[in-house]
Amino acid sequence: MQESLSFDDVLLTPQYSKIISRKNIGIGGQLDSNIELTLPIISSPMDTVTEHRMASVIAGYGGVGIVHRYNSIAEQVDHVRKAKKEAKYVGAAIGVTGDYERRACALQDAGADIICLDVAHGHHTLVRNALETLRDVFGDKVHLMAGNVATLEAFNDLADWGADSIRVGIGGGSICSTRIQTGHGMPTFQSILDCARSDRNAKLIADGGIKNGGDIVKALAAGADFVMLGSMLAGTDETPGEIFMSKNKRYKVYRGMASHAAQVDWKGSTNSLEGISTTIPYKGTVNDVFTELAQGIRSGLSYSGVNNLLELQAKARFIKQTSAGQFESSTHILRR
Repeated sequence: MQESLSFDDVLLTPQYSKIISRKNIGIGGQLDSNIELTLPIISSPMDTVTEHRMASVIAGYGGVGIVHRYNSIAEQVDHVRKAKKEAKYVGAAIGVTGDYERRACALQDAGADIICLDVAHGHHTLVRNALETLRDVFGDKVHLMAGNVATLEAFNDLADWGADSIRVGIGGGSICSTRIQTGHGMPTFQSILDCARSDRNAKLIADGGIKNGGDIVKALAAGADFVMLGSMLAGTDETPGEIFMSKNKRYKVYRGMASHAAQVDWKGSTNSLEGISTTIPYKGTVNDVFTELAQGIRSGLSYSGVNNLLELQAKARFIKQTSAGQFESSTHILRR
């Protein structure tokens, strides 16, 4: 039986560094030949994470936002148009059944640079059909992102079906219960290691299980080109939803799109429940989050003595840590 590693199971070994100033470290990359991001972060297409405000702000930092699909075509188009007024690049999510082709065309007409086929299990015949259909419709005029997948076989198949970038990670999200409900999934870090062995040209987007800046650096070092974040951005001013008070503290709602609450709001009924809805402490502006994350990623690269992500992936050395090592890695004074 194969052993699988999660983010907490590993550490990067510090290496000799000639980096004088972390400000000169490049942390961006090419999503495709037309889209260059200077921040390797993509905001998740969740209805408590990305609408036009988040998409506009993240673009200002050099990343890109994927506007969620849990609304009408007209509403989603409106979010894309509003975001495009301030963003160089904007993405938008679609499904793979029903009106997905009409929605994709409307979003592309509104200015979406990225169309994200957003499903829980991406290694599926409906994803293949949608990718091949949209590739015929758009040619190379739009970037097609797809997922989620967990294995090298699935990654290669989606690339062969027409995906330009692929979201890697099943069951690792902080509000995802797929592994509990279905017994399926893989630690996201292991999926990154496996899928990074692909000889296809599709970009790898690590999605799920990323809890902090250190996990972002580990994901990038393991072979991810970009990371997708949900919970780390949730609870900020720029996410959808109202701030509310509870016991003299401020909160916002954060929920999985397969949760009961999200499914009822979106389509009036539920099927397989593979997520939860919860509250998250209010964090203020997301600008502070992006600033801190960019600084942390650059700092992480400096510990490996590299100037950019390609150098990091070539030079990075991982070690496996024990449970005692995991405890030592935490701010353990708080547990005494």
